[in-house]
Amino acid sequence: MWRWSDLGTVLVPLLRLYMCGIKVLLYQVFNKSFTLPVLPRQSGRVAIVTGGTRGMGFETARSLAHLGMHVIIAGNEPEEGAAAVGKIRQEDAEGKVEFVFLDLTSLKSVRQFVQKFKSRRLPLHVLVNNAGTMLVPELQTEDGFEFHFCLNYLGHFLLTNLLLDDLKKSGRPGRSSRIVNMSSATHYAGVINMDDLNRRACYSSHGAYAQSKLALVLFTYRLQEQLTSGGFSVSVSAVDPGMVDTALYDNLWSLAQALKKPVAKVLFRTPAEGASISILAAVSAEMEGVGACYLYNGERRPSSPLSYDAELQAELWKKSCQLCGLQEA
Repeated sequence: MWRWSDLGTVLVPLLRLYMCGIKVLLYQVFNKSFTLPVLPRQSGRVAIVTGGTRGMGFETARSLAHLGMHVIIAGNEPEEGAAAVGKIRQEDAEGKVEFVFLDLTSLKSVRQFVQKFKSRRLPLHVLVNNAGTMLVPELQTEDGFEFHFCLNYLGHFLLTNLLLDDLKKSGRPGRSSRIVNMSSATHYAGVINMDDLNRRACYSSHGAYAQSKLALVLFTYRLQEQLTSGGFSVSVSAVDPGMVDTALYDNLWSLAQALKKPVAKVLFRTPAEGASISILAAVSAEMEGVGACYLYNGERRPSSPLSYDAELQAELWKKSCQLCGLQEA
């Protein structure tokens, strides 16, 4: 039942999120997208890109394949996957590209994907956790999780942890394996309610989305701390692509959707420009051995003060392990 006391719970995250959006747009008015440096060849290396069938994920997969990588596009739309693979192959990419089914809203599907990958005994040098959704109505996954929380964060948390041994074995000093987590400026508006991660007390799609993107940054920093203390050659970065003209905005309410279309053509980044930050983190020489950072427009930037809370990082990690049925590291 709706209560007037819930109004602030809904409006505050909405206003915070749109203020973040306005700040990003103003930045993009006065600053062009950065230009990628010359990137080293990636022949013989293997990458997994989630959500790689379209938008920024596709552009990331395409670029990595052109650098000579064996790219596995992981997604839940087989027809889109086949089309993406066909398009990259037609461009005479030097690397190999393929599609493998993965539904990040299903923990069972994540485990099946990992099992299938491990059975091939391939190395794994790059994992790009790109897939995401934004501002969907209140939905629960088959495991009972809030949709944004599971697709954007928890599914990637499980995927990364199950693939961590492969990433550790594939990295070496001077050429580390890399994990790239797709966050966004909305994480600055995010809060984590450890007692209600599924946001059942009072649902706000804006709050749920911002929470999922903040969770990815907290996860990035906690994971890098563990990897560094263990002496492993694996680096983890959170990246922010800015506001990019992709299908991510299809769930905006009607008026915002109408306003978005003309604005996007002028002020939003293209999917290729947005993907540049993921590609930079995944393979550039300047990011070798650099982890626990938040990247925006080609530069390391401070993330939200809340994202540096070590106690919150540890608490979220512990809770995520419990939710996924993982033994806490």
